[in-house]
Amino acid sequence: MTWLEKTVIPTVAFKVRVESDLGQSNACEINPSIWGEISTDEIFSNKKVVVFSLPGAFTPTCSTHQLPGFEENAQKFYDKGVDDIYCCSVNDSFVMNAWRDANNLKNVKVLPDGNGLFTTEMGMLIDMSAVGFNMRSKRYAMIVDDGLITKMFIEPDSTPEDLDPYGETTPENVLNAINVKEDTSEGHWTKTGGMSSGLQ
Repeated sequence: MTWLEKTVIPTVAFKVRVESDLGQSNACEINPSIWGEISTDEIFSNKKVVVFSLPGAFTPTCSTHQLPGFEENAQKFYDKGVDDIYCCSVNDSFVMNAWRDANNLKNVKVLPDGNGLFTTEMGMLIDMSAVGFNMRSKRYAMIVDDGLITKMFIEPDSTPEDLDPYGETTPENVLNAINVKEDTSEGHWTKTGGMSSGLQ
């Protein structure tokens, strides 16, 4: 168990681009949009949500493995009671939306933490100035039940041998931590976030 498990999600409002007829078409967007906000309360209240956070949109591991992996496994998450899957990164909404469209996402929703406020509150902001990224998010994933973090997955720090560790936060690892139990007395399925062995 990590120190973040059994804690409440930070209260933050994300700055997002929202499609609107009031917006003006431009070279950066397919559809006209305006600035809006989405709060953590809107995202997490009364839902089971999986969030995976990564250093940056369009980067190799994120684009080749992690993002498509969660997109391809989305139905398996839904079958285990997950309501939504979010990808968070310290990038602005234009960048995250362009990455979403480039990958033709139908299930994973993008969450732009442009100012790094959410990532900072999560204690996951790291300095990646050595590769020209400035401050970015450490690679992690979490299962959140009604605003409560029930399970955290955090990649180890980079080493000269492995500059971008990726194993703890794979969709398969996260899926294995979600238990689905049959409630025979009620005759339906109940979903609970579970603990997987050997993760932390």
